[in-house]
Amino acid sequence: MSVRLLDEIDRRILEILRENSRVSFISIASELGISEASVRRRVKALIDSGVIRRFTVETSVEIGVQAFVFVSIDPSKLTGEVAGEVLGLRGVRAAYEVTGEYDVVILVQANSIQELNDCIDGIRKIDGVKKTNTVMILRTLQK
Repeated sequence: MSVRLLDEIDRRILEILRENSRVSFISIASELGISEASVRRRVKALIDSGVIRRFTVETSVEIGVQAFVFVSIDPSKLTGEVAGEVLGLRGVRAAYEVTGEYDVVILVQANSIQELNDCIDGIRKIDGVKKTNTVMILRTLQK
């Protein structure tokens, strides 16, 4: 994966794709006033460089349970290493290094409360995890 510097057109393409990852390259090109071939090349470069990691689907119905798990990490451990290990657990969708009382916030999606509990137990078993606090997501509001 090579490092890629984003220009204003790349940023606009990403913004458009975040709103609707199924939008056509022709529509993006029309909105930005560039050629469809240019959009296609830029999106391929964004994928190849790792800026775009995946295209995903958001549903209008809730599937299973979601929670944020706030994690305190032992200061003798590297936060990034512990967070990286967490990302390997089933159900973990993202890990965010944050400021404040906790060091990492983890987004977990599970099919059941039992699966959520299993994931939390897995997080707690990771060397360097001192404390967790879990909050379940009741409803998602979006712009």
